[in-house]
Formats: sequence, C-alpha cells, structure tokens
Amino acid sequence: MRTARTVAPTPARLGQAALKRVAADLALLLLSAILFALSFPSFLSTWGWFPLAFVALVPVFVVVHRAGWGASCLYGAFFGFASYALYNYWLGTFHPLTLFIVPPIYSVYLLAVFPLLKAADTFYPRHAALLQTLIWVGYEFVKVQGFLGYAYGIVGFSQYLFLPLIRIASLTGVWGVSALVVFPSALLGNALKNGWRGLGEALRSRRWLALGYAGLFAGAVIFGLATRTDLEEARRWRVALVQQNVDPWRGGFRAYEKSLEILTRLSRQALQQEPEIVIWSETSFVPAIDWHTRYRTDRQMYSLVRSLRDFLDSQEVPYVVGNDDGQLVRDESGREYRVDYNAAILFENGEIVDTYRKLHLVPFTEHFPYRRLLPGVYEWLRNADTHFWEKGDEHTVFEAAGVRFSTPICFEDTFAYLCREFVRAGAQVLVNMTNDSWSNSVACEMQHMSIALFRTVESKRSLVRSTNGGITCVIDPNGRISAMLEPFTEGYLIADVPVFDEGETLYIRWGDWFAILVLILAGAGLAWGLARTVGRRARGGGPGAAGPPAEDGAERQD
Repeated sequence: MRTARTVAPTPARLGQAALKRVAADLALLLLSAILFALSFPSFLSTWGWFPLAFVALVPVFVVVHRAGWGASCLYGAFFGFASYALYNYWLGTFHPLTLFIVPPIYSVYLLAVFPLLKAADTFYPRHAALLQTLIWVGYEFVKVQGFLGYAYGIVGFSQYLFLPLIRIASLTGVWGVSALVVFPSALLGNALKNGWRGLGEALRSRRWLALGYAGLFAGAVIFGLATRTDLEEARRWRVALVQQNVDPWRGGFRAYEKSLEILTRLSRQALQQEPEIVIWSETSFVPAIDWHTRYRTDRQMYSLVRSLRDFLDSQEVPYVVGNDDGQLVRDESGREYRVDYNAAILFENGEIVDTYRKLHLVPFTEHFPYRRLLPGVYEWLRNADTHFWEKGDEHTVFEAAGVRFSTPICFEDTFAYLCREFVRAGAQVLVNMTNDSWSNSVACEMQHMSIALFRTVESKRSLVRSTNGGITCVIDPNGRISAMLEPFTEGYLIADVPVFDEGETLYIRWGDWFAILVLILAGAGLAWGLARTVGRRARGGGPGAAGPPAEDGAERQD
C-alpha cells in the first residue's frame, strides 16, 4: 500500500500562485469599473443601463476582502483610475492630458477609501455591508467638496430615470439614493467572501439585513409615488431655448460673428411662437458686452457688440445671454486692471437689467488658486491657453415675465448646495446655461443632464437647460424630462415650463444633513471596531486575537 507524499510548494510555485491571484483581483476590479461606467450614460448607451449600478461594486467588495492591507491601497488606486478613465473617457476630447488629471485624482481618493472598506470587513465580518455602504457614501460626499469638488460618478446619479426611487432626494439629497444603490453590492460582495458555494448560507445568515433593505427600498419607492407633485394648476412660463451648435471659443472673431448670426436668426424664428423670454447658452456671445460698450478697446469686437445691442434694442421680450463679463477694477495701490467673469446677463428693451457671475469655477480650466504654491502647474495651464475667470460673490435671482429664476452656469447645476442657495434666495425656476459642445460626446452631455435632473427632485422646482450643443431640455419638479432638443443640432426649443414653488423640501431646509450623518456614523463605526479589536488583542495577547473570528468556519486570508 502506497503512502501519499506531501510535496512542499517551491518559491516558484508560490510566486506563480501570487501572480495569478493578483491578476484575478485586477480582472475583478476592471469588471467592476466597466459595470460602474455602463451604469451611467456611456460609450455603449447614451441613456445608460441604470440597473447595473446595484451590482457594479460587487467585485470591489470581494477583492477588498481577499486583499491584504497593502494590496488594498494599490487596488483602490487601480480601480479609481480605471473607473473614471472609462466613465469620463470624453475628457480626452478636451485635452488628452485631462485623462492624467481626473482619473489620478480618484486613484488617490480610492487608495485611501479601500483600506477603510477593508477595516470595515475586518472589524465586522458579518455586518460589514452596513459600514461599507456608509463609507462609500461618505466618500462621495467628501469628493464634491472644495477646489477639486466633482459630482460626476456619484452612484445615485445613475438612477436618474428611476423617478419613484430618486424622489427621496427631496429628503436626503442624492446621498440617500446612493446608499440604496450601493448596499446590494456590499451585501452580495460580503456574501461571496467564501465563493459561490457558500453564497446561500451567507445570504441566509444576513437575511435580516436583506429584509431590512427590501423594506427601505420599497418605502423609498412608495414615497416617490405618493409625493409626485400635481402640476395641472401650475402657471406655465413659455420659454425659447436657443441651441446654435457652434462652439464660440473656436476661431476667434469669425466664429463669434457666425455664432451671433445663428443666434439672432433662430431667435427671430422662435419669436413667432410668442415666448415670454429667450435664453441663450453659456458664453453664447463671447466679446464682453459691458466692457466693449464702455471702453471700445477693440474696433472689431465693439462692432459685434453694437450689432448684438441693436438686435436686443428691437426685441419686445427679455433675453438671457451667456457672456464674458469684463470689468475694470482697482487694487489697493490704485492700479487699474481688467477682470473677467463667466456670466449670465438679463436684457430688457436692450438694456442690462442684472448680471449673475459664476460662483463655482471649474478647477484647472477656469480657476487655479495655487499659483504661488505650484507655479509650474500654473504656467503649464496658462501656456495651454486656459481662460481663468474671477469668482462671483452673489446668488443672483433674476425676475422677468413675472417669474423669479437663477442661472447656474455650466457644471454649477451638478452641485446641489449651490442650487439649494438659489432656491432659498427665492428662485422659482432654475435655468442652467451650458457649453458642453467641446466634448463631441452625447454621453458627456447626458451625464451632465442626468446629474442636473436631481436638482428638480431635491427642490421641487423646474429646471430649464439652454445649451450650445446639448442637452437643451426642460425637466419638471417631478424629475420628468418634458421636452428635449436633439443634441449637436442647430435649433430652438419652445416649452411651457411649470412654475411651482409651493413649500420647501426637507433637503432645501436642512441641506446635506443625511451625508453629514453618514460621515459621523461611518467614523463612529470604524472607531468602535478599532477599539474593540485593540481590546481583544490586549486581552488575548496572541496573534489569534488580532481581530474577530472568521465567519462560517472559513479561514480568513488577510
């Protein structure tokens, strides 16, 4: 009778096994990055496949469990780069180097987030999904703050077509939606810790978590259906949104002249349908109207400004025009110099009534406050023909044709805090003015619009979007897209916008209370788990006391 011999693994075999394990982990993370990108409007579907978002992060949570602490950092960096390179692929159209700015930023963010997810998995083996969901939503909230604030990629935004679900944003902001979308991935990822064979038992051991989630999800949908706003009696504001489909920043004077010709021609056509107001897009007219009217430093530019003002003088309805608003200012030493603002200007009877100057500027491309700290980066941006603006300082509310409205410019409509302040200042309608035509991507424009849509359900206000090349549309207070112009086409959209301003939602009243609560709970959960683990180690003394016991009899491989 032969005796079986145990063959000790050689270093070469161990190395091969480790490489296979790393390759498998990277493949899982790449799969997760692809599912993440496809959940939103993407290169495969301009509307996106929003159900994918509920499982997109499953591979992430599986890998987080399998990886060691050091590997989790590297895997976070990989996932951050891969997911945003796939999701924001259109940034390469603006400038190829932008793909080496935005994805690396998220590599750094997620390099820090993955070890936190790992800590939750270590501290709470059976109930990690709860804490991991809080950590992920907390990360999403943190990433929209400050100079680098960027709302693209928040998982809740993928659900913009699932109107009954996203209406809970009137209570929690998008953060409540994100929590409901991320949790299934966290739950399934934790249930798959020990592979497919253990999935059934793992889910049974977490049945109360699953049932609790099902109840919350059903409650959110019922809330969304029950709180749908009746707009039958709402006043209708007839607007004309002009989409000239010419990027005015390309080509100098001739491009400005061509753009003005298209804008005035389309506006005259739109006026035949008797709108109450005509709205042009962001920087639809580039030469600074107020500056060239006052100073006339450039004869060609002044001639264009004069043509525009002659046209506006002849109009009987108000116009909102996106413009480079140049102003002469004086510093403390008495030196005078020009500053420029990305602005929206309200004209009536050819005269400037009021001006809104953009408050939240795009980092790197419109604003870089670290000139002294990083002079090399600043000079590189200047040499790349970056047009820096000054920040405005007022949440302007216009009034025209009996309607109070504010005009978040460009990606300002992706920031809930900013639109909340406009509503609190008295805006009945939000009017976004955008130029996304530089992207040459419908997916880019749809991603922008899908984020902006959340401003309607958060505030119960209509959103009007007047864009250069898309997405020009009207979204009612229920989040329904009621009218849309084909992107990258020359035309205009006439729409009757419901003006609804009854009451104040919890989100408008309390702001990001839910996200702040999530951050507090996530921090408390991690602190408690760490204290409990350290206490066990102190009491037990041996290596077996380093953390909670592995569940389901499985050997933990951390």
